[in-house]
Amino acid sequence: MTVTWDDDIDDIIGGDAAVGFASVTPAKGVVIMPMAPLGLRDREAGTVTITTSLGLPKKLVRLRQNPSVALAYHAREHGESSSPLYVVVQGTATVDPQPDRAWLESITPQWERFLGPRHTGALGRLMHIYYWERVAIRIQVRRVLVHDGTSAPPRVIGEALPAGEPGSQTAPRSGTGPRVDVGKVAAHLDRLPHSLLGWVGSDGLPMVSRVRGAGVGERGVRLVAQDGHLPPGNRRAGLTAHSFRRHMVGQEQRVHTGWLEVDGDEGVYAPHTKSGQAVPASRTLFAVGAGLAMRPGYKRAQKLGLA
Repeated sequence: MTVTWDDDIDDIIGGDAAVGFASVTPAKGVVIMPMAPLGLRDREAGTVTITTSLGLPKKLVRLRQNPSVALAYHAREHGESSSPLYVVVQGTATVDPQPDRAWLESITPQWERFLGPRHTGALGRLMHIYYWERVAIRIQVRRVLVHDGTSAPPRVIGEALPAGEPGSQTAPRSGTGPRVDVGKVAAHLDRLPHSLLGWVGSDGLPMVSRVRGAGVGERGVRLVAQDGHLPPGNRRAGLTAHSFRRHMVGQEQRVHTGWLEVDGDEGVYAPHTKSGQAVPASRTLFAVGAGLAMRPGYKRAQKLGLA
């Protein structure tokens, strides 16, 4: 079944400058990475496309193992839509086997619209991996969830939601408690404007909810859902907080995996891992930093047979 979506949803998919890209880990948790989607989609085919540099190979490794993904359209800054809706696109990802320079050249208008002109000269050469060692991730949409900002169930386009909530998962052998400074995680949630929580639904697709921090408890960071509700029980989950500026320069992101326990309306999140970055608000400094930082990742992609 090809899933097609309404004009109001297409305005969001085609106009948002940032999404949360959720993929499934081997342990059946979720990682959420902020990405620039560039408005790439085909409504007739029911597909949405994003791109990623081979200098950032971890997400490609996860997609090799499990192609179930979700895109959370949650932020309207620096984009072209003013809709209040929160939209989650769920589907199955296919990764192009290698970079297609001609296709990357063809999406230059979309690139410049959302990320600004590509550098040329010495900075352009430094950014080669970021610009051109890049592959497409094409997502065949299975379901679109449309939240109106209330606690009401989302409007569903495409496959019906599975009956019932996902069951609790087995606790990790190394324990469920926090392994990362909880106070710092809570501070990021308070300071950064966008926070997303992801988990695996009962049909294997990632679910993503906007959340806000509600203080620190003995077992972790307390969370409150801004859309719908949190899944009852205990499970692995991913938590991401981020901010970004025009053309994605000056962005900051804090990405965690961990353990979520939900009792009634309250969720407690124990962070187990952390990653992230704070990029300076300078196109030149971003180019130098990205150009140098992606070289080790590209070498790892080569060893893994991705590049």
